[in-house]
Amino acid sequence: QVQLVESGGGLVQAGGSLRLSCAASGSTFSPNVMGWYRQAPGKQRELVADITNGGRANYVDSVKNRFTISRDNAKNTVYLQMNNLKPEDTAVYYCNYRRLYQQGGYWGQGTQVTVSS
Repeated sequence: QVQLVESGGGLVQAGGSLRLSCAASGSTFSPNVMGWYRQAPGKQRELVADITNGGRANYVDSVKNRFTISRDNAKNTVYLQMNNLKPEDTAVYYCNYRRLYQQGGYWGQGTQVTVSS
């Protein structure tokens, strides 16, 4: 089992910034992908960004040039730096940890991000 602990959500005004962190522990494995998904009320969960332990990152178009995903492999921790936040970024953000080339994996408990206009 892998445990994921998220931190960093909160309330921010439009145009502001937040940084999310997620630390993985337990029976971690390699190669792996760590990522962030989000789910807004009444919408499906969507991928925001993910990154392999080799450093290859992937973003949904709506956050490109605003969000940056990074990771510290020694700490099994992934970060999401969110700049120029918009009200439409409001959602619960979930951390995910999975094997490379596989779906599913492990999920964090979620952290709320609220952007006011």
